[in-house]
Amino acid sequence: MSDVLERLAEVLEARKQAEPESSYVAKLYAKGLDAILKKIGEEATETVMAAKDGDREHLVKEVADLWFHSLVLLADQGLHPNAVLDELDRRFGLSGLAEKAARKPPA
Repeated sequence: MSDVLERLAEVLEARKQAEPESSYVAKLYAKGLDAILKKIGEEATETVMAAKDGDREHLVKEVADLWFHSLVLLADQGLHPNAVLDELDRRFGLSGLAEKAARKPPA
């Protein structure tokens, strides 16, 4: 698989030190968690709409936006994309129903 996630993680980490006026991501960090979550909600909605429209090219672009903003959230929370990849790897080969049944309820 490509190293795009690793390279993006490095850039997103570096943007934590950037001035908000210098970078879109730095501006998102400066606005805080609510702004990041709002953007993820917006991109998730746009992804759903693109899928419903059956526009494959638009869908790919919206999923890219959603993934990007999810990576911003992970970085904001001090998490690396490898944490998600590790979780996906852990689930690989498990039945979706069995995996969901094994989840602990949130505290």
